[in-house]
Amino acid sequence: MIEVLVVDDDVRVARINAAYAAKVPGFRVAAMAHSAAEALGVIGELPIDLILLDHYLPDRNGLAVVRELRGLGHHADVIMVTAARDVATVQAAMRHGALQYLVKPFAYAGLRTKLEAYAALRRTFEGGGEAEQTEVDRLFGGLWATGGSDLPKGHSPTTAELVRQALRAADGPLSAQEVAESAGMSRQTAQRYLKLLERTGRVRLSLRYGDTGRPEHRYTWTTGA
Repeated sequence: MIEVLVVDDDVRVARINAAYAAKVPGFRVAAMAHSAAEALGVIGELPIDLILLDHYLPDRNGLAVVRELRGLGHHADVIMVTAARDVATVQAAMRHGALQYLVKPFAYAGLRTKLEAYAALRRTFEGGGEAEQTEVDRLFGGLWATGGSDLPKGHSPTTAELVRQALRAADGPLSAQEVAESAGMSRQTAQRYLKLLERTGRVRLSLRYGDTGRPEHRYTWTTGA
């Protein structure tokens, strides 16, 4: 199980976020904290793997918490979960090692996709070994999520989620036409989103050869299975 610490100054929001995280298979909420001091105290006492960290805390901001954690030698991973959306804060979070950034408000699906991608990344790292450039590229893009505001311009999170659901519900690889029919969209739209998801490592492409000799592209969802 991945042990999670939820940090938010709003007790109600912390409970909601904790409930969301607990619903994702493989994650367990070890504790909640409502200030920087509480968070640091919990991390000093419990084995925490992942922190869902708000930026606006009453005693210090979230980035200050990350700085202190690293200074103390704690290596828990951090996903910022906050209403702070100014570019300076987002950039600072990246520089301090936050793995992802989820802007409030969000639905359960938004956090779920972040956590599923994080779990997949942990599994890859635990496998060890060496990585070719394509694998390195996939790892660095591994926390890209379909449900958030980090989609490329011109792409709809709702459409991406429909493609994701179609692939996850399937018993095996699907063609672009089959995805289109399942998700209720045109084949061209399904193909565009499948190519995007394949480039970011969320979808695996395979080829099936038929009687014509021309291979059919088949797609499988690769994370959160």
